[in-house]
Amino acid sequence: MNELELKYGCNPNQKPSRIFMENGRDLPIEVLNGKPGYINFMDAFNGWQLVKELKAATGYPAATSFKHVSPAGAAIGLPLTETLAKIYWVDDLGELSPLACAYARARGADRMSSYGDFIALSDVCDVPTARIIQREVSDGVIAPGYEPEALEILKSKRKGTYNIIKIDESYTPDLIERKQVYGITFEQGRNELVINDELFANRPTKNKEIPTSAIHDLAIAMITLKYTQSNSVAYACGGQAIGIGAGQQSRIHCTRLAGTKADNWYLRQSPTVMNLQFVDDIRRADRDNAIDLYIGEDYMDVLAEGEWQRIFKVKPEVFTREQKREWLDTMKGVALGSDAFFPFGDNIERAHKSGVEFIAQPGGSIRDDNVIETCDKYNIAMAFTGIRLFHH
Repeated sequence: MNELELKYGCNPNQKPSRIFMENGRDLPIEVLNGKPGYINFMDAFNGWQLVKELKAATGYPAATSFKHVSPAGAAIGLPLTETLAKIYWVDDLGELSPLACAYARARGADRMSSYGDFIALSDVCDVPTARIIQREVSDGVIAPGYEPEALEILKSKRKGTYNIIKIDESYTPDLIERKQVYGITFEQGRNELVINDELFANRPTKNKEIPTSAIHDLAIAMITLKYTQSNSVAYACGGQAIGIGAGQQSRIHCTRLAGTKADNWYLRQSPTVMNLQFVDDIRRADRDNAIDLYIGEDYMDVLAEGEWQRIFKVKPEVFTREQKREWLDTMKGVALGSDAFFPFGDNIERAHKSGVEFIAQPGGSIRDDNVIETCDKYNIAMAFTGIRLFHH
């Protein structure tokens, strides 16, 4: 099959719409269920590249949760701690496979952003992974294959219309890629940069120690950024992205946005949040939204009289700014990647507040000395990659 007609493009008024191969080859995909749309395929193909590279870089199965052509989360298949299993709402599913752990992490990092995601999996989708996907609101999944029982589980989603795509993992795209804007064709070489340990060898800071686990986290951050709309910054910890800031015009705004998401990920692990008592029949999306509001500045939206009764069995105490800061001060070992250089040390100051101890960025700013000095102030180990990773 050389082409596939789609219902419409980015919006219903954009017709006709299709995906096709210009070189006459067959499409490297098979739609096993559903009718994926234009944005679904954009998410699927970007997500597939991300997880394929993550697995190649780390050796672990990988998963990503994509929304609007940027990842909401990305992770490798490290085992979940008891706390993470609880905050990702998979503690009732028994033993999870490495691939299932990867998707639980990718989905769980930023559940608000992942709502209605398109999933990419590096490996054949197994039953434990399908069972996690089954219970979440999602648009579809792409993977190199599906176990028979897993495929049946997924086909039952959305009244049988869930989008399931199988991709040929041996497919290699042409080295030149093209896109059109305003009827004008742009052409460039594909970004074939391989992200591995060597990318993090140049360490200009006083602290040059970056353990293997942090190298994995830096690789996760940088590969995630390779497929995130720029400007972009990603925080990673323990085998997963925990905060992604995408599409911001200002670098510091990227760092703040991603840092706030990383903070929220860690605040959800605090005893204050872990001990929240939700009403028995609360929907998953309502619960996630309630947590997001509770740990933010608009906490009265869920604590006001008449509101909290709909959500909680027992009215929670206010999670004060001082209490949150005290908990966040215990956050350690976080890695940070940036798709372009940091122009000022203010990015490092913000990163430090979210437990960042390892940084990878291209370098090359006229203020590199200020950035290095700020890293040294907090004993942060930083690598200059020398490579920009803009994605548009």
